[in-house]
Amino acid sequence: MHRIAARLDDRYELVAGAFSSDPDRARASALALHVHPDRAYGSFAEMAAQEAAREDRIDVVSVVTPNDSHVAICQAFLERGIPVICDKPLATTLDDARALREVVRASGLLFVLTHNYSGYPMVREARALVASGALGPVRVVQVEYAQDWLATDLEASGQKQAAWRTDPSRSGPAGSVGDIGTHAHHLARFVSGLRVESLLADLSSFVPGRRLDDDARVLLRFDGGARGTLWCSQVAVGHENGLRLRVFGEQGGLDWSQEHPNQLRLTRLGEAPRILHRGLGGLSEGAVRATRIPAGHPEGYLEGFAQLYADAADLLQGQGDPDGLPGIEDGVAGVAFIEAVVASSRAGGVWTAPDA
Repeated sequence: MHRIAARLDDRYELVAGAFSSDPDRARASALALHVHPDRAYGSFAEMAAQEAAREDRIDVVSVVTPNDSHVAICQAFLERGIPVICDKPLATTLDDARALREVVRASGLLFVLTHNYSGYPMVREARALVASGALGPVRVVQVEYAQDWLATDLEASGQKQAAWRTDPSRSGPAGSVGDIGTHAHHLARFVSGLRVESLLADLSSFVPGRRLDDDARVLLRFDGGARGTLWCSQVAVGHENGLRLRVFGEQGGLDWSQEHPNQLRLTRLGEAPRILHRGLGGLSEGAVRATRIPAGHPEGYLEGFAQLYADAADLLQGQGDPDGLPGIEDGVAGVAFIEAVVASSRAGGVWTAPDA
């Protein structure tokens, strides 16, 4: 997905890579992707060292590995002067996330975290509407992310994605919270512009024998007095990828669903609801810039990723505006959210402040 999205706007060329933790598979995969044998590496360490020594070194590396390896890989490239685009969550512990933040700050290099839903045109429209004051002061933020792909003991079948996502040594201290709850958390922050001051969480592992949570319910208190809820679940039978955000202010409300990504429902107090459509007139500059195809045609997941890669390309070439592009601070905030949720639930459900 990252590889396709990065090339969607003709901004990137894939020229090097370490495509597996197994050296033989890594090199075979590189050749299958038409990477020159000289730049088909058996490990990330080999790639970082050798690319840094080349005159035609890579401009940026994309890190799309399981959570437990993000920090080591990112650090290896940043310390050799190579910018990084990294999948979420940033790390498996808050200490590691903070340590990587210091590496990023010391390097002065671009670091992007791929919270891809923030690249959707109508999500950017929602953000612009809130920022413009169209809703008035925000009162309530409700976000949910419901899936059903882990409703059974899929990890026991050897399915690779399920296996590492339910393994605390690879995924970190949370399951559904780390995998999709962090997306919901970031989306709420991205659109509302508010920071979570404290939270109260209740985690469940419904599938017998599962070591990490597969369902979470979280109460949220935001700075400025707004309140909210976050529900994420990977055992919600009947839901494929049900990410939904609702924001309510004193003068209006917004409603957006990832499975219907091209529409945004806007209601102003005392007026009939309006449905805003991607690709039609009257939208914000951010929504227009993130739109690629004519109205009425599906546009979503890959294009959301592509927008983050395009924004990163602009910054790498000394153009664009970093405002809104997820970065290292968003990564640390996401890991702090995970740890606060886990701590709150383990304590029996007590208000806990994320400490980013």
